[in-house]
Amino acid sequence: MPGWWVSTVLETSGPVVLAAWVTWVLCSIVLHELAHGWAAIACGDDTPIHTGHMTGNPLVHMGANSLLMFALVGIAWGAMPVNPSRFRGRYADAIVSGAGPAMNFALAVVVAVLAGLWLSLGTKLGLPKHAAHSVFLFLSTGAMLNVALGVFNLLPVPPLDGFSIAANFFPGLRRVMGTETGSVVALVLFVMLFLTAGGVIFGIAADVSMWVIGGVAEGVTRV
Repeated sequence: MPGWWVSTVLETSGPVVLAAWVTWVLCSIVLHELAHGWAAIACGDDTPIHTGHMTGNPLVHMGANSLLMFALVGIAWGAMPVNPSRFRGRYADAIVSGAGPAMNFALAVVVAVLAGLWLSLGTKLGLPKHAAHSVFLFLSTGAMLNVALGVFNLLPVPPLDGFSIAANFFPGLRRVMGTETGSVVALVLFVMLFLTAGGVIFGIAADVSMWVIGGVAEGVTRV
């Protein structure tokens, strides 16, 4: 029987990865939800403001249940209340839904660039090698995690953002998934994806983030 995820991470990857995972999960979810809120406001819906969700407080975005699940198994989620009936524009729902994953990808790029710069220049600051490596590990973990979050959330299965995007272009999807049978199918698909796609997505995320990091580091070295 698997042990507590914190103990597992400490044993297999060390305290830096644990600290990076906790920090980046909380920050990434908060910014993901804020991106939904900013997009909703831009599209004419001020629900995020009136509900008090335009804040950096993780408890507001994630809630007690999500934070408890994060403490127990290392997995969390967030939510941003919006009212699609107030959106302006035919594809506003897709824009608002896509804003969250877009934020994750933007974060991944920024952090990957910082990791690449650090990989190339960090050792020149005179820090001990283990300290320089810890900073790189912290940044590279953040880049990988945000790529993974962005990709996972774009999968077209409810309640993920990808489904809302697809449903905005193909309204019949929402009607089908809104039926009793559709709800069961959606739940089964989500559980299957969650259990089986995680390893693939994190593998892709690690490859992509390290490719960007390596490219940045190589470019800086050539300069």
